[in-house]
Amino acid sequence: QVQLVESGGGLVQPGGSLRLSCVAFGRLSNTYPMAWYRQGLGQQREFVAHITSSTSTNYADSVKGRFTISRDGGKNTVYLQMNNLKPEDTAVYYCRLDVPTENGPLSYWGQGTQVTISS
Repeated sequence: QVQLVESGGGLVQPGGSLRLSCVAFGRLSNTYPMAWYRQGLGQQREFVAHITSSTSTNYADSVKGRFTISRDGGKNTVYLQMNNLKPEDTAVYYCRLDVPTENGPLSYWGQGTQVTISS
């Protein structure tokens, strides 16, 4: 059984920073791709950032230059460092882990952590 647990959300002022963490529990390889998504109130869930086993990364245009995704393979943990936060970054942030299977990747999601940017 795979479980993802996010933490690090909170309330910060515009221009501030937060660091989100996501720990993956279960019989996992530290090579599985992981990603962060977010969902604002009344909006669809959207992609934020992705990291592969080789630490290759990609980002949504809206967060490039402000957010950094990284991972600690030894701890099965992925991080999202968020700087220069804007009110439009307000959302519930979700971690995703993709496990390869014969029928294609199987995705697991965490429960989400709330990030609120407000003065």
